[in-house]
Amino acid sequence: MMLQRKKAPEFRAIDNINLIHPAHQKLDNGCNIFCFNSGDQELVRIEWIFSNLRFDAEKPLLNMAVNTMLNDGTKTLTAAQIADKVDFYGAFLQVEYGYDHSMVVLYSLNKHLHHTLPVIKDIICNSIFPEKELETFIRNQQQKLQVSMQKNDYVARRTFNKALYGETLYGLGAELDTYKTLHRADMLDHFSKMYQPANCVMIIAGKIEPETLSLITETFDAAWTNSTPVIDTTQPAAVASPEHFYYIEKPDALQSAIRMGIPAINRAHPDFPALQVLNTVLGGYFGSRLMANIREDKGYTYGIGAGMSSLKHGGALFIATEVGADVCELAVREIEKELNLLQNELIAEDELSLVRNFLLGSLLGSLENVFSHADKFKNLYFAGLDYDYYDRYVHTVKTVSADALQQLAARYLNFEQFYKVIVGKY
Repeated sequence: MMLQRKKAPEFRAIDNINLIHPAHQKLDNGCNIFCFNSGDQELVRIEWIFSNLRFDAEKPLLNMAVNTMLNDGTKTLTAAQIADKVDFYGAFLQVEYGYDHSMVVLYSLNKHLHHTLPVIKDIICNSIFPEKELETFIRNQQQKLQVSMQKNDYVARRTFNKALYGETLYGLGAELDTYKTLHRADMLDHFSKMYQPANCVMIIAGKIEPETLSLITETFDAAWTNSTPVIDTTQPAAVASPEHFYYIEKPDALQSAIRMGIPAINRAHPDFPALQVLNTVLGGYFGSRLMANIREDKGYTYGIGAGMSSLKHGGALFIATEVGADVCELAVREIEKELNLLQNELIAEDELSLVRNFLLGSLLGSLENVFSHADKFKNLYFAGLDYDYYDRYVHTVKTVSADALQQLAARYLNFEQFYKVIVGKY
């Protein structure tokens, strides 16, 4: 049949989203393993996910620094030897630090796992944070910070986080001198407490043959033991600043960075799916109201967006953009106008229908492979949710009314309650 390029494809509504559910087992040492067995390629992704230890304001960088330096040397391997071993077998190793969790991630062909897994085990069990590597790390981080502090959007983001979350992992904004608090002895102590099986969730995705799973479990079971009986992964409560407006003037700035928003709910709150719909209308996709007004109509910026962060101990709704310094005040007024419109006028059904289709299509499009399904599971598991969350999400996107969204706007989009940060000229 010849392809009819002048005829639009038939439109079909998305009825439901089918997600792969993992198999679960718990090792004798307390490590939980979740397996997503799918695909034909002889490839697996293995993630070792550790909850960050309680934030210590006297030693604020330990969680980040320890995770970042995990592959900088062990009792038996140098950083170069670790990299060479992983590269030789065509594998890929990375360490990822997040506010709530730190991860070690390995992509490897199944046939090479008996070579690559011992390297990961050595990293997780025997990292030593060599003094020379630590000095290099501190120097590099300080240089990166000096460069980043020249960028208005970076300064705005860290100022905003500090205002919302205060002295917590979420609010941390390191200064150059903060890196002087890093000492090898503290890092070794932190490492021994945090990187142990009782504090680990392992998520395996890909083609998982029985022998593959056996190799993984044997490598990380009996010989990997817990060194301390109690691990403190609680976090201090975030206390938002009483000050809601922050202006950091840069007289020579050609652009001003704007970041504003409020502490909000996380994924575990029942309002979260509907608030995602409202956020998308406001600034969550290219056709959003903020983009249509401030980029397309006014030409104040190349891009503006609204987002929602969902963290274990909090969340935020925020708006971020960089605009011409001469139109910064005008842009803020337009943002305020768009927030007020959502509180005072119902969203038209055709606009709401477009957003519904965008959100459902984005969810479906994000499930491109087995790794994507594992990522969706992580969102649920670490928020204490079950798979029925996505059923509720799809139902909410399909059915939430303009009236309900207007009520949410009155609750969450009050401009007077927003924290506002401007870096540049105003």
